[in-house]
Amino acid sequence: MSRIFRRALLAALLLLSAAACRRHTVIPDDELARIFRDAFLTNAYLSDRNIETDSLLLYAPIFARYGYTTEDVQYTIGNFSRRKSARLSDVVEAAIALLEEEGLRYDREVAILDTVRAAALRQTVQTLHADSLLRIRSLRDTVRLSFDFEAEPGEYTVSYGYRIDSLDRNERLQSRMWLEYGDGRRSMPQYISLRRNTREQVRRVLKADTAARRLHLHLLAFPETPRQPSLTLYDLRITRTLPEEEALRTLYRQQLDLRIFADEFLHAALPKDSL
Repeated sequence: MSRIFRRALLAALLLLSAAACRRHTVIPDDELARIFRDAFLTNAYLSDRNIETDSLLLYAPIFARYGYTTEDVQYTIGNFSRRKSARLSDVVEAAIALLEEEGLRYDREVAILDTVRAAALRQTVQTLHADSLLRIRSLRDTVRLSFDFEAEPGEYTVSYGYRIDSLDRNERLQSRMWLEYGDGRRSMPQYISLRRNTREQVRRVLKADTAARRLHLHLLAFPETPRQPSLTLYDLRITRTLPEEEALRTLYRQQLDLRIFADEFLHAALPKDSL
């Protein structure tokens, strides 16, 4: 970016210097660098949107913001050829440094915003169901692994570990989960084949929009005729993560409720006749 910026800016400055014809205020180098920075940002904005405009009319408000006219800028640029100890390229380099510094600042601000978003999502996670250990030893027990929730917008995460031991009499077992819409359609169906004789881990995320009505989870399903199961589930957890905007609003409301001082401290600080 620096090389492209130098070439474009120096070309524009040469055009401006050619138009300078009478004496005006000489702009200090540090202010001129800030003017160059603002001019470059303006150019980048217009170029990104394919907007064409008269450059002299475009830059005049920028110069005026710093208290100078177009003629002042033209004269200052033209004056560099008569200043032995100053180079226009040094001012360009200073403008580039300002742009890079500003870019780093925005990068940090974006990182902070990303951290706030992550904190909001993490702190507003809703646990719909959790169980550390479930032993399934009969067909009657399987109802403990079926769940049906009213769906709201957000991300639903289902995670658990399992182990099917040698006493299980089924050829195949599955976990099934999906979101149901108002018209009965299934969205994001998940059919997970369960493996035998080894401890496995499952994690699935289903994203619900405003059209979703219910979340169905059958962590143990029988594709064939059900026989006696023998399965253990570990660390079952079903959660809902709010949509980002809702999570941020919730976190903001929570922060509004924070109290810096306890009520006893505030009461002790007030005059007795004000209580």
